[in-house]
Amino acid sequence: MDSAIPTIYDISVPGRHGSKLPDVDVPKSDMPADLLRADVRLPEVSELQVVRHFVDLSELNHAIDKGFYPLGSCTMKYNPKINEDMARLAGFAHLHPLADESGTQGALALMYELQNWLAEISGFKGTSLQPAAGAQGEFAGILMIRNYHLDRGEPQRTTILVPNSAHGTNPATCTMAGLNVKELPSDQDGNVDLEALRAACAGDNAKTIAGMMITVPNTLGLFEAHILEALEIVHAAGGLMYMDGANMNALLGVVKPGELGFDVMHYNLHKTFSTPHGGGGPGCGAVAVGEKLLPFLPGPLVQMIEAGTDDEAPLYGLRMPEKSIGRLKAFHGNFGMHVRAYTYIRMHGAEGLKRIARHAVLNANYIRVKLQNAYHVPYNRICGHEFVMEGHFKDVPDVHALDISKRLMDYGIHPPTNYFPLIVPEALLIEPTETEDKATLDEFIAAMLKIAQEAHETPELLTSAPHSTPVSRLDEVRAAKQLVLCCSPVRQAASD
Repeated sequence: MDSAIPTIYDISVPGRHGSKLPDVDVPKSDMPADLLRADVRLPEVSELQVVRHFVDLSELNHAIDKGFYPLGSCTMKYNPKINEDMARLAGFAHLHPLADESGTQGALALMYELQNWLAEISGFKGTSLQPAAGAQGEFAGILMIRNYHLDRGEPQRTTILVPNSAHGTNPATCTMAGLNVKELPSDQDGNVDLEALRAACAGDNAKTIAGMMITVPNTLGLFEAHILEALEIVHAAGGLMYMDGANMNALLGVVKPGELGFDVMHYNLHKTFSTPHGGGGPGCGAVAVGEKLLPFLPGPLVQMIEAGTDDEAPLYGLRMPEKSIGRLKAFHGNFGMHVRAYTYIRMHGAEGLKRIARHAVLNANYIRVKLQNAYHVPYNRICGHEFVMEGHFKDVPDVHALDISKRLMDYGIHPPTNYFPLIVPEALLIEPTETEDKATLDEFIAAMLKIAQEAHETPELLTSAPHSTPVSRLDEVRAAKQLVLCCSPVRQAASD
């Protein structure tokens, strides 16, 4: 750890304390000896010192509220504060998940509308808010596909086709569901290779096809130009089509996957609809389906039991679909995320959602064009909400994507995604989102162009970066293998 960052032990002084306990008003008893530890050295600090210490530490973290965060594939866009206000309304925040339906009608009404809105936006017949994250939404979708085929008496359908431009969680999801993955290559334009897809679905292979998982736009940031042909090929083989909706931010109000012919799709509410992202959650991977999979949705779902009148509000209740794959999470999903997403959709409306997609795509293409002469863009065509470029230079072999990202930190900008997707060497995946203005994009572009110049003139600036952060470059491989998960009063040098 860098010596410039004090620990709580550095400000500890014997005799200081931050709280005063009341006098004991019950009979005293001795602490059992085996519960006492002489080696625990707790810091002695005042409450004010503790507050200042942790505020100082918090300011060392980068966040979307502090600066540009172009993390490709993860859609780190601004989280409007009105979302937080709505989620903290007492009627929502203090609502107990075990409360009966008669006392939760407002929450159920919100979930009912959100289910319907998400179905409408994506062109599907129904939605479940159960999945707690995108990966769990994927899992739900693949379980529904598996159960659909089992219900039809076709247990031999165990193969899921996955392009190499898909999200990395897709193969893991299929394996967890007990299905087999067959990877498909991309063509020279970054689309799934249709000839390879036809071969995978030809002859006896067709009898084993359960479906296909495909990300649209894919992880190269490209809209699949032959998506209708891909849908037709898989459906002709008897399989179902799963769309990874993690990149739905590029399609809002423009494309409805359900109307294209997809059978199931998950959303990431923490990407597309501005609920908080990062730190491992919470999230929501709401899953939407077409007619075939409606009976298999995870539950419970909210339904309208009685329509409203001029004098009375509608009555809502919970139900499990007929052939449901069951619950994926306790209670009703991450309800606080539902409130935030509901607020975001309600604030923007249909036209506003369409503008979100248009501006996200415009911002990504603006950066791509401005950087295409300084960096190699392997699939240099109009992209969706993100694009991928190579973070190295043929004439400077010692500079890598990681060096560029580390140097970008010196300019006060969070690095983009590194080394993903895997099919692009030294990949830098950049997603500006729609919430950044042109001035911020120009600042990022200027920094990236300057870094490209530095790479050729003074490459050591990059290979030794960052220089202005509280902690200099760490051995990330060793850090991953030798975790330090506890606070220690003993300071260590950065080289230890």
